[in-house]
Amino acid sequence: MRSSPGPSLSRRLDLPYRLVIALVRLVFLALGLRITVRGAEHLPATGPAVLASNHVGYLDFTFVGLAGRRRGRFVRFMAKQSVFEPPVVGPAMRAMGHVPVDRRPGTPGVPALRAADAWLRRGDVVGLFPEATISRSFTLKDMKPGAAFLAQRTGAPLVPVVVWGSQRVLTAGPRWMRRRGAAITVLVGEPLPVGPDESPYDVTARLGERLAQLLEEAMDGYPQAPRDAQDRWWVPAARGGSAPPRPVAAEQEQAAIARREARRAAKTSAGPRTGARPHSGLPRRRERWHSLHR
Repeated sequence: MRSSPGPSLSRRLDLPYRLVIALVRLVFLALGLRITVRGAEHLPATGPAVLASNHVGYLDFTFVGLAGRRRGRFVRFMAKQSVFEPPVVGPAMRAMGHVPVDRRPGTPGVPALRAADAWLRRGDVVGLFPEATISRSFTLKDMKPGAAFLAQRTGAPLVPVVVWGSQRVLTAGPRWMRRRGAAITVLVGEPLPVGPDESPYDVTARLGERLAQLLEEAMDGYPQAPRDAQDRWWVPAARGGSAPPRPVAAEQEQAAIARREARRAAKTSAGPRTGARPHSGLPRRRERWHSLHR
């Protein structure tokens, strides 16, 4: 059995994390984002913690990570495997200690949970998006029990977090921000009590209720409103916006998944392009990364 990540590994990963944070802050400054973080005191300053956040935009992890920095913490996020595959983003994600999750049907998530468990036992903070994918309705979707499972298994506090406004920067679709100066709200709630014998699904249900409350609070206090009817796309339908209702959003997501799988299948059947460099080393590197945390 392999040991948990040690202090020397954590220190090595913190340096590139600091560099990426500095770069991200410059990008946010250029975009004129107005970021508000409230409740950061609920995140432990030391020791392990599981952060469970809603998911409305591709950059949510950066905003949750900024909340962690308010307490001097570096958050190791669990993210889908495809994020780790691009030539620049992938190495950066690994350098910061984030955890790849293979979400393909029939693929067990044990390696990712094992890696997250190792970080928590080291005393680090792990961030998850229990909805797994971006909510195209910008309301909460059904959630998976991974966050509750990790909190119960390690005894780490389960901290609910919501992000609102990030869908205006970059979200599923995709949609880019059309004007600078979007407001981003991050609310951190008090840790949820988690009983050792409680069902992870019951814990997840309570987590969903708390996230829904925080999300309503974030939307109620959001300082900006749509400029016109065409700009109401980022507001949930229940609040008078033109975002798709949950059933329609679910259909859109399934259609997007089908298109993505079709592209992957076509790419696989076509084989490598003539003259292209083989990528046989990538799976081995991913295997070494997983084995580090077993």
